[in-house]
Amino acid sequence: QVQLVESGGGSVQAGGSVRLSCAVSGYTGISWRCMAWFRQAPGKDREWVARIYAGGSSTTYADSVKGRFTISQDNAKKELYLEMNSLKPEDTAIYYCATHDYRWCREKSIEFAYWGQGTQVTVSS
Repeated sequence: QVQLVESGGGSVQAGGSVRLSCAVSGYTGISWRCMAWFRQAPGKDREWVARIYAGGSSTTYADSVKGRFTISQDNAKKELYLEMNSLKPEDTAIYYCATHDYRWCREKSIEFAYWGQGTQVTVSS
């Protein structure tokens, strides 16, 4: 099955930028898979951040990050990315990449069967 490993997290000042990566391994490629990023802050529920589908041609973002974050993927390398710009303290969370085997791509976390271990992003003011 699919395995996911996140990297690139760390500490950054408000207004700064961080690029997260997610390495994907398994029996299939990611060109036509539903790929997504979620995040979870301490004491809060897991929140959907962004999704990418249709070979990377379809992208959708949560209102809280729209205009600041960009999701992308490298099909040859089987890697998923999240470019985060203009970071705010409220962006502080553990960020997870995820995917599933369904032939659709929605933001419901329960539908995602494969998750990485997460990478911490801390934004200081």
